[in-house]
Amino acid sequence: MMNRILLLRVLFDIPVDRPFDYLAPDDMNLTVGSYVLAPLGKRKAIGVVWEIETLDKLPVDRQLKQISAIFDTKPMSQAQRKFIDFVGRYTCFGAGRALKMCLPAIDALQPSPVRYEVSYLDSKASPMTPARQRVFDIIGNNSWPVGKLATAAGVSASVISGLVKTNGLLRTEVLVDTPFAKPDPDLPSKNLTDSQQSAAAHLVNTVQQAKFAPVLLDGVTGSGKTEVYFEAVAEALRQHPDNQVLILLPEIALTQDVLDRFADRFGAVPAEWHSEITGALRRRVWRQVAAGQAKIVVGARSALFLPFAKLSLIVVDEEHDSSFKQEEGVLYHARDMAVVRANTENCPLILSSATPSLESLHNAAQGRYGHLVLDSRPGAAQLPQISAIDLKLHPPASGKWISEPLRQAMSQTLQKQEQVLLYLNRRGFAPLTICRSCGERMKTPDTDSYLVEHRFNGRLVCHLTGYSIPKPDKCPSCQEVDSLHPVGPGVERLAEEVAVLFPEARCEIFSSDTTTNPQQIRELIAKMENAEIDILIGTQIAAKGHNFPKLTLVGVVDADMGLGGADLRAGERTYQILIQVAGRAGRAQLAGKAMLQTHQPEHEAITALLANDRNRFVSAELGLREIMGLPPFGRLAAVIISAADEKTVEDAAKDFAALAPATTTEIEIWGPSEPVFTIVRGRWRRRLLIRSSKTTNLSAYLKDWKERYKIKGSIRVKIDIDPYSFM
Repeated sequence: MMNRILLLRVLFDIPVDRPFDYLAPDDMNLTVGSYVLAPLGKRKAIGVVWEIETLDKLPVDRQLKQISAIFDTKPMSQAQRKFIDFVGRYTCFGAGRALKMCLPAIDALQPSPVRYEVSYLDSKASPMTPARQRVFDIIGNNSWPVGKLATAAGVSASVISGLVKTNGLLRTEVLVDTPFAKPDPDLPSKNLTDSQQSAAAHLVNTVQQAKFAPVLLDGVTGSGKTEVYFEAVAEALRQHPDNQVLILLPEIALTQDVLDRFADRFGAVPAEWHSEITGALRRRVWRQVAAGQAKIVVGARSALFLPFAKLSLIVVDEEHDSSFKQEEGVLYHARDMAVVRANTENCPLILSSATPSLESLHNAAQGRYGHLVLDSRPGAAQLPQISAIDLKLHPPASGKWISEPLRQAMSQTLQKQEQVLLYLNRRGFAPLTICRSCGERMKTPDTDSYLVEHRFNGRLVCHLTGYSIPKPDKCPSCQEVDSLHPVGPGVERLAEEVAVLFPEARCEIFSSDTTTNPQQIRELIAKMENAEIDILIGTQIAAKGHNFPKLTLVGVVDADMGLGGADLRAGERTYQILIQVAGRAGRAQLAGKAMLQTHQPEHEAITALLANDRNRFVSAELGLREIMGLPPFGRLAAVIISAADEKTVEDAAKDFAALAPATTTEIEIWGPSEPVFTIVRGRWRRRLLIRSSKTTNLSAYLKDWKERYKIKGSIRVKIDIDPYSFM
């Protein structure tokens, strides 16, 4: 009987939107989804078996290569492969680029590294020496890594080896990448209010149905949304021992608090996944997720692409947050793709927010999502009183940014030994540095953006590209000495003003410049929680999810900052961030208030916030978008064309626009035009904006359009479906 011939179609993490054909060696036990190593050009690459076809005979017209090796890792599930195909099609980046976000470094596909540990066996098995006695005095009944025991006992590793050889110690191999501790869903939860219990019961029932069902958990700040969805997590874990849960968060800063709260509720720390974890932990998490041993994963948007063995629930916390939009590499929105992954996995999805996106509110209103509302804080905690300070009536002193009404409120708060949060979403000391002599504005050499002055390290930094230089002592244009002057406030400059106004107050800055890793974030949050800080000055990182019991005053230094420009979501984003930052106040027994400094107290986002009338704001925004055919009533896409020089990009943009497929009234094309940042990282840019009806397959239209254009030279064309940035 002839051996069957298996034709394998293998997908690689390269920008080619199709699998490559290979033959399977007779001795390999392959299946669809297997991770393999295969020759690709002059190298060997990791790929995933996408399809398998059985052949009666070898094809005579093709020279097919064989797979080199198969990794002993659980194959990628059909649901995840379907998800990758969708992401590739929808974003127009192709399945290969989408796969790249799912594949780990090769060490995660190989067996776990091992280390050696020793434990007590028999102290009388070998002659005793002072060094050996110290080892036995230290070891007790514990198992020790060899190096750690040698250091603790003050002996060399050879002493440990000698005791192993003479059977005084027992040496064992231990896997480095151990499974994560299993969470216990039956540990007691916090006492829930009646409204919280009702919402939790609905979510538990949704999980019990074990099918795709999106639910919007819509609760005011401090209403206990996390405790409510914890009950859904507990039910998912009870339902089946293999079940896994994914919690998506927009910020690393939020991850630390949620990890601690999970540990308190379930008795085990979840697996953690974001850009700041070490390579060793990344390897361990990926391996344990694939094996089904990591039951709860808490992570940033990239965690959506982990190889879950049995994903039974997805929670997107702060679902409205624009940080869920990926702006580099494959451009996708993690909230929207979480809906897709939950659908492919046939599992429930919880979207949680105090300020839901208009898209989610619209889907809930249309009946596509369930909608649970928590409209009050539990116990004695009350929503903060919000007021506006009209800067036209109460302008700060020249060169200052804190108005007199806000200063007085801060003084009264500090006198009561309560805490203040000043919110200003500008990092550094000043957003612009200008020459007083010639008017030169300091910009990044290869990017059309201003350099931000940072006083704490004496540098000018581009927050778009990371470019950084020491602040010059003279203007690079006119050579005038000491002429470079900071314009406008950042959090560092605000801290200087606060130090003058309140010299006795303990002040800290909370931004991505001052807290650069999870440990620093954890330490600063702990200081704030323990009332070791009087005034916290923070950027957007301080506005989300934190619970500071003694924080009673929030001052928003510039409530108008996000209202300008051509961003269709400007009003929505401003409303959301102001609600979020105001919601940090009064979360415990103490009453809280928020004061918004603004030049536009009549703006609809500000007036709706002051009136505590979200429905009025939402109705106005949705009404305007419906008239204009913008999301959620229509669809948007952007095409970003870049090249090495201005003439090339100008010609390329015109040529590309001329090749647009025939359109109907269902599709409108605007541009090409210059974006806000014309030059980024030395490349000149042009943008087109495309609007279509909700039912149009905009991805397919743009894929067809891009395929008509032959890319050459330095030209690059990038498609952004559902753009969030218009820079």
